[in-house]
Amino acid sequence: MTPESLSPTGTDEPVATPPPGCPAHGIGPGGLRRLYGPEAEDLGAVYEKLRAEHGAVAPALLHDDVPVWVVLGHTENLHMVRTPSQFCRDTRLWSALQDGTVKPDHPLMPHFAWQPICSHAEGEEHLRLRGAVNGAVSTIDHRGIRRHINRATQHLVNKFCEEGRAELVSQFAEHLPMVVMCEILGMPEEYNDQIVQAARDMPKGTETAIASNAYLMDVLMRLTARRRAEPKDDFTSHLINHPARLTDDEVGQHLRIILVAAYEATANLLANVLRVVLTDPRFRAQLNGGQMTVPEAVEQSLWDEPPFSTVLPYVAKQETELGGQRIRRSDALILGIAPGNVDPRVRPDLKANMQGNRSHLAFGGGPHECPGQDIGRAIADVGVDALLTRLPDVQLACEEDDLRWQGTLSNRHLVELPVKFGPKPQQDVTARPAHPLASQRPIGRVGTPQPQTATPEPVAPPIAPMQAPESTRRPGMFRRLLRWWRGN
Repeated sequence: MTPESLSPTGTDEPVATPPPGCPAHGIGPGGLRRLYGPEAEDLGAVYEKLRAEHGAVAPALLHDDVPVWVVLGHTENLHMVRTPSQFCRDTRLWSALQDGTVKPDHPLMPHFAWQPICSHAEGEEHLRLRGAVNGAVSTIDHRGIRRHINRATQHLVNKFCEEGRAELVSQFAEHLPMVVMCEILGMPEEYNDQIVQAARDMPKGTETAIASNAYLMDVLMRLTARRRAEPKDDFTSHLINHPARLTDDEVGQHLRIILVAAYEATANLLANVLRVVLTDPRFRAQLNGGQMTVPEAVEQSLWDEPPFSTVLPYVAKQETELGGQRIRRSDALILGIAPGNVDPRVRPDLKANMQGNRSHLAFGGGPHECPGQDIGRAIADVGVDALLTRLPDVQLACEEDDLRWQGTLSNRHLVELPVKFGPKPQQDVTARPAHPLASQRPIGRVGTPQPQTATPEPVAPPIAPMQAPESTRRPGMFRRLLRWWRGN
């Protein structure tokens, strides 16, 4: 694929490139728009220009003017990820890597470089590696993890609850996912500020990314050796002992991609959900006769601000057509999660509530769909609900317009989320909280002082109607039912 082959005119004649300083300097060779540089700081606006000019699939340029297709349509994205006979994740097939167009020092090389992991494998090898990952995921005790998420949230909130102020990105959203992932993988003793910083740094392609990667791999390979010698009931042990018989290197590489991807995605998701809860009036208003709950806020956030904006690259295994464009064999394509989620053909009104609709692209699809999406949802659901229960009067401590974002081609994340609230005492992290369930408790009163009662009572789960006198006469059964429902 060359810039000429992607000419918007459909001819082989390249379009002249505007000189530096020209208002159209975001245009590169072949008349293609760049997805990097000053003109691409607002990638959402670039995607909409591409959609207007080319439709659901558009030609564009990556760093160093490497040509690529951007899939902007919701339907087209789903077709690409669900048709492994035509599109794959094996980057070794990409012509730009084969012919040297993509240099070894390309800033996106961490995304491009092929690795012996299930997300890059095809056919029988993919079935073997993905089978091991799915098998290990299936052993996770979800009720036990939800209890751990709640305890970890209480511990993190205890660190700032007495201050009356906090910064929820660095003090909460960037830590909770790592605490949980370290527990799932079987290395809770490795959780510290260094592993949080390394996981945040490694995907960014910074000057310290190589050192961060080396640190993470050292941690994970030591974990692999320990669990190979002494298996326990954790994700890593189940991955090692799966009939697929992964080598130590395969185990370590999969643990890295699982840890970093799960951490990055969930940290972004947590920050996004908290921002929306604090700023968006849609989540405080009555919708369809009721108020939106935390899990519903999570799904809305997955539509509006997906944790990963794109996944790249997919590679065409044969000449084909997608979105009216001729895609040549060995062309690279970007899975456009963010632009696909706002495709006007599926969301003509972006302000409309997406309650109950899980057809967003946030977790991909097809053979490479995210295997840990339920864990990500649980961290966001339980974490946000538990934080709001501890801090019911939490409010944004700055103007919404003052919030800052950092964006790359792969994601867009909130830099800071300062909040204020009435100082609260620390709590015993082992105590069972008495508060409504996340699936029931509306978040319509966030930022509003809550009336205090002498003895707060838990709300019964909506399994069957329960009369108030009945629940009063049989507190033992009620508490047991509530404990089971919460996973305590």
